Amino acid sequence: MSDVSDSAASFHHRPVMLDEITDLFGEVPAGVVVDATLGGGGHSASLLASRPDLEVLGIDQDADALAAATDRLAEFGERLITSHRRFDELDQALEEHDIENVSGVLFDLGVSSPQLDRGQRGFSYRNEGPLDMRMDADQQWSAVDVVNGYGEEDLARIIRAYGDERFSSRIARAICEARPVQTTSELASVVTNAIPAAARRTGGHPAKRTFQAIRIEVNNELEVLPDAIDQAIGATVPGGRVAVLSYHSGEDRIVKDRFTAAAGACECPDDLPCVCGAIQTVRIVRGIPKRPSKAEQSDNRRASSARLRVVERIVPTRKGDGQPVDELLDEPVHERGDH
Repeated sequence: MSDVSDSAASFHHRPVMLDEITDLFGEVPAGVVVDATLGGGGHSASLLASRPDLEVLGIDQDADALAAATDRLAEFGERLITSHRRFDELDQALEEHDIENVSGVLFDLGVSSPQLDRGQRGFSYRNEGPLDMRMDADQQWSAVDVVNGYGEEDLARIIRAYGDERFSSRIARAICEARPVQTTSELASVVTNAIPAAARRTGGHPAKRTFQAIRIEVNNELEVLPDAIDQAIGATVPGGRVAVLSYHSGEDRIVKDRFTAAAGACECPDDLPCVCGAIQTVRIVRGIPKRPSKAEQSDNRRASSARLRVVERIVPTRKGDGQPVDELLDEPVHERGDH
């Protein structure tokens, strides 16, 4: 069996909210949909099977995921295009394949099940492995650098901000006292022992929030997300959609803020005409983020914290007068070059 096939077999991933995502893109214009976090290719497989008039540009910074998804989606032939990049390089990926604009973009944020399950990737507090947590294995910076190199105050800050961890100061102090920390099991033990016994009995594994925070820091996930969303909206044709699955309150706040801004957030009083010049480029499909069903949450642990937000691209319109903005109407028609 080839290395690619081995990778595909071991990169089995259950996509979150698969039916909902497939339905969301069911009425977008024909063309290219960007799966900006291709992963195991589950969402893309469903989109390609449900819409023969769609192609998928799959982006992923994880070479293992990209190889596995390419193998899994081989049946769709040239309808799958791939790019080994981080999702904030969406514009470069489009340029690489001569794609002028797209029919939609999907972001499924966070870490995938295969990444968690492979101990050697260092993402999991349950599996023994080196402190790594890099989405892109070519990246030099890893979790061992954060855990052993950050000062106590900086560690506490990221654990609190990215992990919503109320015992961040205690955990940071314990990590500094335990250095050097080299493996996932060592880190999980240090974190667990730093949390009061009473607090360990609820909320899942005591180390999960700290591991999440360190992973986000290592991969710079929240800092690159706003620009990635803006690129996605800018590349999408009217009638197309941008959907984001997030798993952390910080991610969801960023998605909400960028979507609200694109929807023409108006600073004027509700009882007066708009004079602030806000421009609306999307309509928000659903004001409150959609959650997976209780059955899915029970059946797939990764789905339990998922939030889905969606916007639909519209012709740019100035808020207040409802008139199209002429200087923003010069959008290219959908076309693709050879690849």
